[in-house]
Parts: sequence; structure tokens; C-alpha cells
Amino acid sequence: MLSARSLFQEIIDSDDSYRLFCSIAASGEAQGGWENARIAALVPGSMRGLVPKITRHGADEDKHGRIFNGLLRKRHLDPVPVPPETDYTMLLEREGIGLAHDKLRGDEPLTEEDIVVYLSHSRVTEQRAADQMDMLVTYFGDHPEVGNAIRQISGDEDNHLAYCHEELLRLAAEGHGRTIQRVLRESALTEIRVYRDVSLAVMSHMGRLLHWPKAKSAVLAAGIHAMYAYERFGGWHRMVSLTMPERRGALDGPPTPAPAL
Repeated sequence: MLSARSLFQEIIDSDDSYRLFCSIAASGEAQGGWENARIAALVPGSMRGLVPKITRHGADEDKHGRIFNGLLRKRHLDPVPVPPETDYTMLLEREGIGLAHDKLRGDEPLTEEDIVVYLSHSRVTEQRAADQMDMLVTYFGDHPEVGNAIRQISGDEDNHLAYCHEELLRLAAEGHGRTIQRVLRESALTEIRVYRDVSLAVMSHMGRLLHWPKAKSAVLAAGIHAMYAYERFGGWHRMVSLTMPERRGALDGPPTPAPAL
């Protein structure tokens, strides 16, 4: 019977698929770390109070990239190039979600609206990350090889999501509410489509590496399309709601260290 647990177990058990999985994850986290570092450097003067939190966000994502690379080293594996069709971060940027990398590479300070866009985009993508890591903790939180890493990353993603909720609610109260709701909706509808396409691409590569029969690949593809249909019909609303988190100031203080692998 196909399940998230059995699929991920297959990926972990094969060096080839595990290497691709960790390489994709490490690349995406490193990209997120770079983006947050550049945003922190370009925050407008009126929002300088956010710099420590944005910096912490980026440091956490850099740490996650190191964790995934550490998992590879532990198994004496080298990273592999990330297929472009599986590059979630790059594809989102190509669709105009988040801040353009050309802008982040420059020296011109960002605007307040740019920061609102960044936080709104992060609220959507961090929901996806938190949901995925929560699932992995449920199934593999006690796994001897990946359990420590999964629990660490999951806790960080929960903090990132809480930070986005808290800061967006504060900015909405300061008059940015209409922009926030517009960007959240646009980001969510684009993200669910990009996530569908990336999921199909990743499963295609995994199927080739793991020699899945065509019937199994077809069932998995159908499940991905069904999830997209659910999210497009209304499931995306969970990605745009804003509620004050139980934990306030989730990104206050320095990042937690990476676990020993």
C-alpha cells in the first residue's frame, strides 16, 4: 500500500534517491538563507527593527542546508546537481513570487512594500515547509539516521511560520492589510501550482532512480493532481489566514545550533 511513510522510507533506503532528496533540500535552504541575508542588508530605515529576525531566519535556513549536506556526508555521499524542474525556489521567483533576485543583488534599499511582500510570500512557503516537516516528524522523528535533523528543522519551520503571522498582523494594524491580503492570495495560488509541478518532477526522478513500475508512478501522479485540485478548490485558504501565534517573538535571540549527525 502506498503511503507517505513507505515512499519516504524507499527514498531513505536508496543512496541514489537519498542523495537527490538531500541535494534538492540543501539547495533550497541555502537559497533561502542567501535571500534572507540580502533582505536583512537592504531593509529600509523605517523597518530596521526587523533586521535581527530576518537575519535569524536566514541563519536558520543556512543551518538547514548544512544539516542536509551533513546527512550526505554521514553516508559518504556527495551532493548532485539539482534538476531545474525540481528547484522550487527558482520556479517561484520565475513566477514573480517573492522579491526578484536582481533587486536583492543590488545596493538599493528595499521599500516597506517590498518587506510586506517578503513576509507575505514567506507566510505561504513556510506553511508548506511546516506541514511537510510535521508529517516527517510523525513518521520519522525517531529514525536513527534522520530523526534528529527532522525534529530540529521542524521546530525551526514552526518558529518561522509563527514569526510571519506575528509580523504580518502587526503590519496589517499599521495600514498594510490590503496589500498583505492581495499578496497572500496571489502567492498561495501560484505556490500550489508550482508545488504540484515540482512534486511531479521529483516523483518522476525518484521513480527512475528507484525503478518504479509505470502503474505506481501513475498512481502517485494522480495523487499529486488530486491534492492540487483540493488546494485549488479551497485548500489554499489555510495558507492565507493570519492568527496570532501562541509563541510570540519566535525569532528573538540567536539561532539554535545544528544537531550532531
